Amino acid sequence: MKFVYTEKKIHARNDLKDYADKKISKLDRLFKGESTAYVKFSIEKNRHNVELTVENNGMFYRVSETTSDMFASVDSAVAALERQIRKNKTRLAKRIHEGVLEKEFAPAVDAPEEEEGEFKVIRTKRFSIKPMSVEEAILQMNLLEHEFFVFKNQDEGDTFSVVYRRRDGGYGLIESDNV
Repeated sequence: MKFVYTEKKIHARNDLKDYADKKISKLDRLFKGESTAYVKFSIEKNRHNVELTVENNGMFYRVSETTSDMFASVDSAVAALERQIRKNKTRLAKRIHEGVLEKEFAPAVDAPEEEEGEFKVIRTKRFSIKPMSVEEAILQMNLLEHEFFVFKNQDEGDTFSVVYRRRDGGYGLIESDNV
């Protein structure tokens, strides 16, 4: 497993990074192929935050944990991620075929400032949109802990679609009427 560390308002000591390496490496047995773990350490008002994102075969798994101790935050994040993977293991095995969700993300590009108008684009992301079923899109959205997810609906002839989480706990689907 490859590790990428980010620090915000903290200088992570080597013993903390070694501890995180050791704990997160145990998750490697749950994945096929090479994985990348993105670990973000931050401190805000005496709260130690760890945001852990693991990318494997185009799937992203993300958790964020906050405690009063950075080592405890790492432990909680690893445990939460393992629970998330185990909870969705049967769905992942049923729905996701090898490589179906592979994405090639381009690095974020800052948009040029608009001279006229009131709307300012702060950040632009570009990524390839792969065909998948609605269930796979909902699963990926939940694993990323996002409120919506954009995809090509393979059940409807690769139409551009968006799934989103509703306030009542259900899910919504927005579909394009043209291909």
